[in-house]
Amino acid sequence: MKKRILSFVISIMILSGVSITSIQNVEASDNEIRKVDGSYLINADSSSGTSEDSLTRGKHMMTGECSISKAGTKRVYAFGATTANHDVDYLAVIIYVDRYLEEEDAWGQVDWFMEEATDDYFVYAGKTITVDRGYYYRVHADHIVQKGDDPMEETFSFTDGILVP
Repeated sequence: MKKRILSFVISIMILSGVSITSIQNVEASDNEIRKVDGSYLINADSSSGTSEDSLTRGKHMMTGECSISKAGTKRVYAFGATTANHDVDYLAVIIYVDRYLEEEDAWGQVDWFMEEATDDYFVYAGKTITVDRGYYYRVHADHIVQKGDDPMEETFSFTDGILVP
Protein backbone atom coordinates (compact mmCIF):
# COMPACT_ATOMS: atom_id res chain seq x y z
CA MET A 1 0.00 0.00 0.00
CA LYS A 2 2.81 2.39 0.91
CA LYS A 3 4.52 1.61 -2.41
CA ARG A 4 1.34 2.52 -4.34
CA ILE A 5 0.94 5.82 -2.51
CA LEU A 6 4.63 6.64 -2.98
CA SER A 7 4.41 5.71 -6.68
CA PHE A 8 1.29 7.86 -7.09
CA VAL A 9 2.91 10.88 -5.39
CA ILE A 10 6.05 10.56 -7.51
CA SER A 11 3.95 10.29 -10.69
CA ILE A 12 2.02 13.46 -9.76
CA MET A 13 5.29 15.31 -9.06
CA ILE A 14 6.76 14.29 -12.42
CA LEU A 15 3.58 15.25 -14.29
CA SER A 16 3.48 18.63 -12.52
CA GLY A 17 7.13 19.27 -13.36
CA VAL A 18 6.59 18.50 -17.05
CA SER A 19 3.49 20.72 -17.18
CA ILE A 20 5.24 23.67 -15.51
CA THR A 21 8.24 23.36 -17.83
CA SER A 22 5.97 23.30 -20.91
CA ILE A 23 4.08 26.40 -19.76
CA GLN A 24 7.33 28.28 -19.12
CA ASN A 25 8.66 27.40 -22.58
CA VAL A 26 5.48 28.70 -24.24
CA GLU A 27 5.66 31.96 -22.28
CA ALA A 28 9.33 32.43 -23.20
CA SER A 29 8.65 32.10 -26.92
CA ASP A 30 5.66 34.49 -26.72
CA ASN A 31 7.85 37.17 -25.10
CA GLU A 32 10.83 36.61 -27.38
CA ILE A 33 12.65 39.79 -28.42
CA ARG A 34 13.00 40.32 -32.19
CA LYS A 35 16.42 40.69 -33.75
CA VAL A 36 16.80 42.42 -37.12
CA ASP A 37 20.19 42.74 -38.82
CA GLY A 38 22.05 42.33 -35.53
CA SER A 39 19.92 44.79 -33.53
CA TYR A 40 17.26 43.79 -31.00
CA LEU A 41 14.01 45.76 -30.91
CA ILE A 42 13.83 46.94 -27.29
CA ASN A 43 11.70 49.21 -25.13
CA ALA A 44 14.50 51.23 -23.51
CA ASP A 45 15.42 54.90 -23.29
CA SER A 46 18.86 54.37 -24.82
CA SER A 47 21.23 51.86 -26.36
CA SER A 48 24.93 51.83 -27.12
CA GLY A 49 27.30 49.64 -29.06
CA THR A 50 31.02 49.18 -29.59
CA SER A 51 33.03 47.57 -32.33
CA GLU A 52 33.97 43.96 -31.69
CA ASP A 53 37.54 43.33 -30.55
CA SER A 54 38.36 41.00 -33.43
CA LEU A 55 37.30 43.67 -35.93
CA THR A 56 38.81 46.60 -34.05
CA ARG A 57 42.40 46.01 -33.13
CA GLY A 58 44.64 47.09 -35.93
CA LYS A 59 47.96 48.79 -36.19
CA HIS A 60 46.30 52.18 -35.61
CA MET A 61 42.61 51.57 -34.79
CA MET A 62 41.62 51.13 -31.15
CA THR A 63 37.82 51.21 -30.95
CA GLY A 64 34.59 52.59 -32.33
CA GLU A 65 31.41 53.30 -30.41
CA CYS A 66 27.95 54.69 -31.01
CA SER A 67 24.75 55.35 -29.07
CA ILE A 68 21.15 56.45 -29.41
CA SER A 69 18.88 57.88 -26.74
CA LYS A 70 15.45 59.46 -26.48
CA ALA A 71 15.73 63.25 -26.35
CA GLY A 72 12.11 64.24 -25.80
CA THR A 73 8.93 63.76 -27.77
CA LYS A 74 9.70 62.88 -31.40
CA ARG A 75 13.48 63.33 -30.95
CA VAL A 76 16.51 61.08 -30.55
CA TYR A 77 20.14 61.91 -29.90
CA ALA A 78 22.65 59.98 -32.03
CA PHE A 79 26.35 59.80 -31.17
CA GLY A 80 29.47 58.13 -32.53
CA ALA A 81 33.21 58.19 -31.81
CA THR A 82 36.40 56.72 -33.26
CA THR A 83 39.56 56.25 -31.21
CA ALA A 84 43.03 55.42 -32.52
CA ASN A 85 45.94 53.90 -30.57
CA HIS A 86 47.99 57.08 -31.13
CA ASP A 87 47.92 60.25 -33.24
CA VAL A 88 47.12 59.40 -36.86
CA ASP A 89 46.92 61.40 -40.07
CA TYR A 90 43.16 60.92 -40.57
CA LEU A 91 40.16 59.80 -38.49
CA ALA A 92 36.48 59.74 -39.30
CA VAL A 93 33.20 58.63 -37.81
CA ILE A 94 30.12 58.29 -40.04
CA ILE A 95 26.85 57.94 -38.13
CA TYR A 96 23.67 56.55 -39.70
CA VAL A 97 20.24 56.75 -38.04
CA ASP A 98 17.89 53.96 -39.15
CA ARG A 99 14.17 53.30 -38.66
CA TYR A 100 12.77 49.77 -38.50
CA LEU A 101 10.43 49.12 -41.44
CA GLU A 102 8.04 46.44 -40.21
CA GLU A 103 6.53 45.66 -43.63
CA GLU A 104 10.01 44.92 -45.02
CA ASP A 105 11.48 43.52 -41.78
CA ALA A 106 14.55 45.68 -42.40
CA TRP A 107 16.18 48.96 -41.39
CA GLY A 108 15.81 52.06 -43.57
CA GLN A 109 18.11 55.08 -43.29
CA VAL A 110 16.49 58.34 -42.12
CA ASP A 111 19.58 60.51 -41.58
CA TRP A 112 23.38 60.47 -41.51
CA PHE A 113 26.22 62.77 -40.54
CA MET A 114 29.98 62.56 -40.11
CA GLU A 115 32.97 64.17 -38.50
CA GLU A 116 36.60 64.05 -39.62
CA ALA A 117 39.87 64.96 -37.90
CA THR A 118 43.53 65.10 -38.87
CA ASP A 119 46.65 64.68 -36.75
CA ASP A 120 44.68 63.45 -33.74
CA TYR A 121 43.71 60.19 -31.97
CA PHE A 122 39.99 60.83 -31.29
CA VAL A 123 36.99 62.14 -33.21
CA TYR A 124 33.30 62.23 -32.24
CA ALA A 125 29.99 63.60 -33.46
CA GLY A 126 26.50 63.90 -32.03
CA LYS A 127 23.22 65.28 -33.27
CA THR A 128 19.59 65.53 -32.16
CA ILE A 129 17.22 64.34 -34.87
CA THR A 130 13.44 64.76 -35.15
CA VAL A 131 11.73 61.41 -35.85
CA ASP A 132 8.22 60.02 -36.24
CA ARG A 133 6.62 58.42 -33.21
CA GLY A 134 5.68 54.75 -33.03
CA TYR A 135 8.82 53.33 -34.63
CA TYR A 136 12.08 51.72 -33.54
CA TYR A 137 15.29 53.65 -34.27
CA ARG A 138 18.92 52.57 -34.12
CA VAL A 139 22.35 53.99 -34.91
CA HIS A 140 25.12 52.28 -36.78
CA ALA A 141 28.49 53.87 -37.41
CA ASP A 142 31.58 53.40 -39.56
CA HIS A 143 34.96 54.15 -37.95
CA ILE A 144 38.01 54.93 -40.10
CA VAL A 145 41.68 55.69 -39.33
CA GLN A 146 44.75 56.09 -41.54
CA LYS A 147 48.40 56.75 -40.81
CA GLY A 148 50.94 57.54 -43.53
CA ASP A 149 50.99 55.12 -46.45
CA ASP A 150 49.48 52.28 -44.40
CA PRO A 151 46.13 50.96 -45.62
CA MET A 152 43.04 52.59 -44.17
CA GLU A 153 41.65 50.67 -41.18
CA GLU A 154 37.87 50.49 -40.81
CA THR A 155 35.41 48.93 -38.37
CA PHE A 156 31.77 49.41 -37.42
CA SER A 157 29.46 49.51 -34.41
CA PHE A 158 25.69 49.48 -33.95
CA THR A 159 23.04 49.83 -31.27
CA ASP A 160 19.80 48.01 -30.59
CA GLY A 161 16.60 49.62 -31.85
CA ILE A 162 14.76 51.75 -29.26
CA LEU A 163 11.04 52.49 -29.48
CA VAL A 164 9.98 56.12 -29.73
CA PRO A 165 6.35 55.93 -28.49
